[in-house]
Amino acid sequence: MPSAIRTELIDGLRPLVGELVMGYARRLPHLQYADIRLEIGEGKYASSENGSSKGSGEDTALAFGIRVLAGNRSIAPGYFGRGLGEADLPRLEAVLREGLEAAYRRALANADGKAETRGKFGPLGESLADTRLHPIRVCQDTVPAVYEIDPRTVDLGAMVRFTEEISRRIKATEAAVGFNYVSTMTQLSRELFASSEGALIDQAFALTQGMAYVVANGADNSQEIYDVVGHQRGWEILERGVDDPLMVFPPFPDFALALAREACELAAAPALPTLEDEVTVVTDPHYNTLVSHEIIGHPVELDRGLKMETAYAGRSWLLRSLDDTQVGRQIASPLVSAFSDPSLPGYGHYKYDHEGTPARRVAHIERGIFKGFMNSRQTAAIFGGEPNGHWKATEAPLIPLIRMSNTVFEGGDRDPAAIISEVDHGFYLVGHKTPSIAESRENFRISARKVYEIRHGQLGRLYRDGGIMADSRDYLMNVDAVGRDFRLYPIPNCGKGQPMQTKKLGNGGPTMRSRAIITGGQG
Repeated sequence: MPSAIRTELIDGLRPLVGELVMGYARRLPHLQYADIRLEIGEGKYASSENGSSKGSGEDTALAFGIRVLAGNRSIAPGYFGRGLGEADLPRLEAVLREGLEAAYRRALANADGKAETRGKFGPLGESLADTRLHPIRVCQDTVPAVYEIDPRTVDLGAMVRFTEEISRRIKATEAAVGFNYVSTMTQLSRELFASSEGALIDQAFALTQGMAYVVANGADNSQEIYDVVGHQRGWEILERGVDDPLMVFPPFPDFALALAREACELAAAPALPTLEDEVTVVTDPHYNTLVSHEIIGHPVELDRGLKMETAYAGRSWLLRSLDDTQVGRQIASPLVSAFSDPSLPGYGHYKYDHEGTPARRVAHIERGIFKGFMNSRQTAAIFGGEPNGHWKATEAPLIPLIRMSNTVFEGGDRDPAAIISEVDHGFYLVGHKTPSIAESRENFRISARKVYEIRHGQLGRLYRDGGIMADSRDYLMNVDAVGRDFRLYPIPNCGKGQPMQTKKLGNGGPTMRSRAIITGGQG
């Protein structure tokens, strides 16, 4: 039986949600601010294992999240969120009103507790400052989803057959393929945001993804690799691929079969030996996708920098304290620039974040100089600077966190082939695999899918199970060539928060050359 929960419900809920935060919430004593996020999603998925259907289904979801800032002697936040079902629809106004009141009571209790604690501990207690939000341009807007094939119209049976066929073809590719798992999904979601400042923003998103995981067996090893095709578009991207100036993917069947052949090639390759001394390394755009994520993206999240997530995720070497930061200092070669930009396509694209801030590009590194962080309204009020729209939650009931949009290394002007040809001896790393990062992201170890030895400017032997390790600053400072082949890739599973929020976003970069220590699966 079709669900009564459809994204079209947002049309009728806009006046109700706006009135609740503009009218009812503002009448509550000592309330400084309130917002409501209401989200509806409709999606379908299919998965196959070794050529047989593993699972499939379709689902709808309706949920909301509320934030209130309130207090008398002090100002503190209160949050409330929950998922909803069809039974909640007839009394949705009452449910939202109850949620506002619950968040309001929590804010008052937190504010009283903050005030009492602040009074007990003298100068130390003064660090418990009131929760403030930096002013923003208050917007009312509607942002439609972009797709050719509406995710809701895709036949689930056709999805199952499509996914099974890809898995069967992978299984038949080569005898070395021991296992494969293929999944596809397509969904349409719609988010309504309203605040007591007068914001009313209705954003819709289509999202489609294909994932392939392959295990290939060699004489003395097995290789596990997986990758995704994904975009904020409809089902058409899996059938036809993606041909965007910044994102290029073949049709998903071709993509998955190429991944299987690569796994078999790697299973037949020797393990990369570990070297003691630094060597020249050239890294391709796909490998630099994970480098940009781990040593640029996470350290420039300002909640991490301000120690708000130290207990469960670590800190940032870019900000030791409010008086000791790397802002304005050289942390990379003058050839290196990096930024986050929600206006770029793919998983990291959006127009407004989850507190209604207009999203904009923020420079992190400009010609080697560190410029700043992704932030929220609260962290901008603490640290300074304009809010740049990077406060996002995976689901409406969860508290948003500072998250990457599209965080990338900027492209340069060099021919990638020339960058390799200039290397007398070194290694070329292709495709990212597994990261291991220090607590403050000051050093890293990241493995590659494939590593080629470079001799006299030519690619030589292929190795498996290899990567590089380096000090983050030294690695960036040693970059001496940046290619013009910028590419953007989807990251389907960035984890952050407690409880964990797994988010889809974008990373990327061009070919780059630096120096690092080679690490391998053979000593």
